[in-house]
Amino acid sequence: MKTTIIASVLASLLAIPVMAEEVKLGALTISGPFARASAGKAKAGGGFMTIMNKGEADKLIAVSSGIAKRTELHTHIKDGDVMRMREVDHVDVPNGMVELKPGSYHVMFMGLKQPLKEGQTVPVELTFEKAGKVSVDIKVGPVGAKTPMEHSHMSHKKH
Repeated sequence: MKTTIIASVLASLLAIPVMAEEVKLGALTISGPFARASAGKAKAGGGFMTIMNKGEADKLIAVSSGIAKRTELHTHIKDGDVMRMREVDHVDVPNGMVELKPGSYHVMFMGLKQPLKEGQTVPVELTFEKAGKVSVDIKVGPVGAKTPMEHSHMSHKKH
């Protein structure tokens, strides 16, 4: 009996590092947040995450962070044969899933106060039209990362 309990506890502890942490805000679940380390002396960087909505449609209407002079919501658009980034005033969050990912919607840090370094945690506040505000800690991965790091860290603070 004692051995079974100990084995169960150890098995659950071993599973923790591979499970992605999540932040919940009402019907919204934010998961897999990551950013890319800065290349050279870059003054801009991107943040990415997945937003799952199990309720009525909402909108991500603002983002903020103290790590840059400006933090904005951006997307990529095709302009002729060239992909360009453009600021957007919101990201629709319908019932279902929205991915903020490289080459699509993302958080843009402009005028970085210092380079983003791999392993660093970046605090970001997300504001939704209906659900309100939530703080998310984004883990910085390597330069050029395309997916979240296995051991992301997120805050569970609601405002």
